[in-house]
Amino acid sequence: MDSMTDTGLTHVHIRWAPQGGFFLWGARYNGGVCDAYDLRDWLFAWHEPSFYGTFIEVVESQNVEGLLLPVLEALDYFAAPGVVRHQRLAFGRELKELTQLAPHVKEALTHGRFMPDFAKWKAGELGWKLQLPEAAAAWSASPVAQHWLDLLIPAWIQEDGVMRQSLEQLERSFPLLGRGGGQAAELWMDEEDWLISIGWQSDGTPFRTCLKLEEPAESGGAWPLRVVLQDRSDKDVQREVAPSAVAGWAAAEPEAGGTTADEAASDAAGGIAPPEAEAPADSAADREAMAAAAAEALPAEWRAHLGRAARDAAKWRRMLPWLAEGEAGLRSTLTPDEAWELLAKGSLRLMEAGYSVILPAWWERIRRWRPRLKAKIKSSVGSGPQSMFGLNQLMQFDWKIALGDVELTEAEFRELLEQNRRLVQIRGQWVQLDPVHLAQLQRVMHQVEKKQGLSFRDVLELHLLGSSEGEEDKDFHRTINMEVELDEQLQELVDLLNHAKRPPLLEPPDSFRGKLRPYQVEGISWLVFLRECGLGGCLADDMGLGKTIQMITYLLHLREQRVVADTQAADMPQTGEKAPSLLICPTSVLGNWQKELQRFAPDLRVHLHYGPARAKGNSFAESCGESDLVLTTYTLSHLDETELGSVSWESICLDEAQNIKNAYTKQAQSIRKLAGRHRIALTGTPIENRLTELWSIFDFLNPGYLGTLRDFTQRYVGAIERTQDKELIAKVQRLIRPFLLRRVKKDPSIQLDLPEKYEYKTYVSLTAEQATLYENYIQDMFERIDKLSAMERRGMILAALTKLKQICNHPALLAKDAVRAPWRERSNKVERLLEMVQELRQEGDKCLIFTQFVETGHLLQRVLEEEFGGKVPFLHGGSPKAERDRMIETFQGEAPPEENDSGIFLLSLKAGGTGLNLTAANHVFHFDRWWNPAVENQATDRAFRIGQTRHVQVHKFVTLGTLEERIDEMIDKKLGLSQQIVGTGEQWITELSTDDLRELFSLRSEWVERD
Repeated sequence: MDSMTDTGLTHVHIRWAPQGGFFLWGARYNGGVCDAYDLRDWLFAWHEPSFYGTFIEVVESQNVEGLLLPVLEALDYFAAPGVVRHQRLAFGRELKELTQLAPHVKEALTHGRFMPDFAKWKAGELGWKLQLPEAAAAWSASPVAQHWLDLLIPAWIQEDGVMRQSLEQLERSFPLLGRGGGQAAELWMDEEDWLISIGWQSDGTPFRTCLKLEEPAESGGAWPLRVVLQDRSDKDVQREVAPSAVAGWAAAEPEAGGTTADEAASDAAGGIAPPEAEAPADSAADREAMAAAAAEALPAEWRAHLGRAARDAAKWRRMLPWLAEGEAGLRSTLTPDEAWELLAKGSLRLMEAGYSVILPAWWERIRRWRPRLKAKIKSSVGSGPQSMFGLNQLMQFDWKIALGDVELTEAEFRELLEQNRRLVQIRGQWVQLDPVHLAQLQRVMHQVEKKQGLSFRDVLELHLLGSSEGEEDKDFHRTINMEVELDEQLQELVDLLNHAKRPPLLEPPDSFRGKLRPYQVEGISWLVFLRECGLGGCLADDMGLGKTIQMITYLLHLREQRVVADTQAADMPQTGEKAPSLLICPTSVLGNWQKELQRFAPDLRVHLHYGPARAKGNSFAESCGESDLVLTTYTLSHLDETELGSVSWESICLDEAQNIKNAYTKQAQSIRKLAGRHRIALTGTPIENRLTELWSIFDFLNPGYLGTLRDFTQRYVGAIERTQDKELIAKVQRLIRPFLLRRVKKDPSIQLDLPEKYEYKTYVSLTAEQATLYENYIQDMFERIDKLSAMERRGMILAALTKLKQICNHPALLAKDAVRAPWRERSNKVERLLEMVQELRQEGDKCLIFTQFVETGHLLQRVLEEEFGGKVPFLHGGSPKAERDRMIETFQGEAPPEENDSGIFLLSLKAGGTGLNLTAANHVFHFDRWWNPAVENQATDRAFRIGQTRHVQVHKFVTLGTLEERIDEMIDKKLGLSQQIVGTGEQWITELSTDDLRELFSLRSEWVERD
């Protein structure tokens, strides 16, 4: 019966598996695939190493189920297959050849008859070859067999071969094995050379041939070159031989490896020029005599192998032609430049080829040295507290160039440059002078001289960041390994700036009406210390830790110190009277500042520059001339830029300094133009969304310190906001640390004994009415959006944000007269707020309710007053200042309570979210969500701050299935950057694709309340 129609016969096939190993599968007479588990039982029934097939894995390959036979296990199985006898199996051709090949492979491996493949190495691959009988060699030529052997031999070595080494050990033992060859290697190396050079086999000589370079007897002299024969069994046994004698051994013993005519012709074909002429006879005779004398001085057992040394020397000449001298000899001396070439490059090439090169002991120590440029600062910052100098003060310094342990003066360095030498002995030590590195040093020195020296800003940045070798930057000191060496006084100053030391603590002024906590005294002392150095500072204490009273104490300190005129800045008025300080704050906290100043510093003369009756033009300076402090707002900083710019202020303080986070606004630009002796920023959130906000604040404090906004963005912002690069974040932290003081409430050293703050999210669903309005609005928007211009599209998206949030708050907000519209049972959010407020009122608690919409605030004011019967104040951007102050005083209990006081305070997020002290409340509601977690936290901390004695509960409303839920998810993801260093607002949404907008705005209907 034909085997192909024999219904009882199974054909076993093999191919290479993607998993690594062989894939075996069986085919029946009709082409169907044999069950893999049956096949495993038939093939491995008598195979003990696989525990009779138990360890053989069943896998799928190309939609066929079969068996996976690993590389090493395949050797044992192919050498002696253990198939069952009751099932007829027919092996395919490739499988049959592998079973015929395997016994020979196993025998060759067992007896160590294998070696690396020189031909493959020259082609840049790592391969192996076996010594096999002729018939077996033919079987090994198939692609499947060859691929198997290339993987099998390393696996055999690693598992249980004669050498018993892992592949990693193998490559460490034979480093040349892991490197591809190429044309350069072909010029001088044959297979025997290669096997000997990688240590795979020994050439049988009792010694190694080494090249030795010695340092010259005097600096600038010739460098002696020697050949050293080293005993293979004892490295301490060495014999030094003149290079010319080694060449003589080649002439005396051509049969032992001298260069024959055929070899010379071969060399020429490979790109090596043959000797130009025959050596003179007397020269050859002299060489032979010298060679004989040198041989006599060697151990007797070495003399028969001296041709090996001659062959090695000949290969050195081929690899490094500049070592050659005459017809066949090696040079006995090198020039200083040639010695450097051998040290830096030639020795590495010889060692990679397997030769030993003996170099001066100091070379390994100095070869990685790179010259370091040091600026030894000798400027003094002054001896008294009035030693103001600022970031732009130029420092006096001396150049030093450090080469390892050797330091050169600038004069010594320039003298070396004129000598144009690469290896120099200085003060008993050898150093290398790499031309590339020297050119870098010269360029940096030239750039510093062009700038007329180093500023304190340069010195501080170098000290804080260290060298930044390799960074691409236009600044001179970031292009090379450059250091600064500070004198004792500057070192102390830098330690103070880095908070490694505390500045001397100041006694609070007698005129301060209150008691300061220890950390607040430290804060005031730090501000005064920065002032004395002419440096601005950001007091970034956590919200509620008393930044206001620290600033008030600072102002009292200035008033009582009465700094004498000769220590004032050159542009200060010379009238004998100190100029007032300027404090700029949001309009919403202007009254808060007035109250706090009156409470803690009643003696301080305060002038309020605000309102329609404020002084303008020439009368402005006169109106504030007798004051200690001028209070004004961010809005007026631009509108009254001329008036505010006409005075050189004693100090300029920005409260809630994040208001200048956008450096390009007219407001921020106007403030940066103001002249003042000292600049201070107060903010609990120096970063709300982006690092550029930090730059804007610091550019006000210390102009130019962080470079231009473009440079700062390129160097830090992009990478940090894209990848959260920890190293770059750490650099920014080190840069800002000297000028930023931040303490947080939970810091044990603060010892506030504040109560806990608990945050809760209250999830509500849309009513059917809200859901209908929500979906209709979205549908209408997406029908129109792609037909609009880019500007119209942005406007529509921003309008949609407002409308959708208002729908989530209450559907009546879409009506023209929302305040009078029916409100009951139309918004689950409103209903839930009423329930929670009712509950807290029964406990006698007070609450703050924040919303970002004035319309929502008015609606809630009406709802709350109707429901609870009391008066509910609402503070927003349109509230007159006097009315704001009255509302705050009443709520805090500082003024007589009004009739039917509800204990509820409504505030718009922007107007009431900063600067207010509302500790009478211990519940905070965020009725709708803002994109920025820092803004929400600021609002929360109106209640959670010093003076709070009860636990504060924060309730954040989230409407499920809507835009609000997505905002909540995004807020949770945005908290990282601000916390690491110490997004954007809504505008980015306008740039989203229509599909992304649909995902952001779409309503998830499972959360809609159904009728």
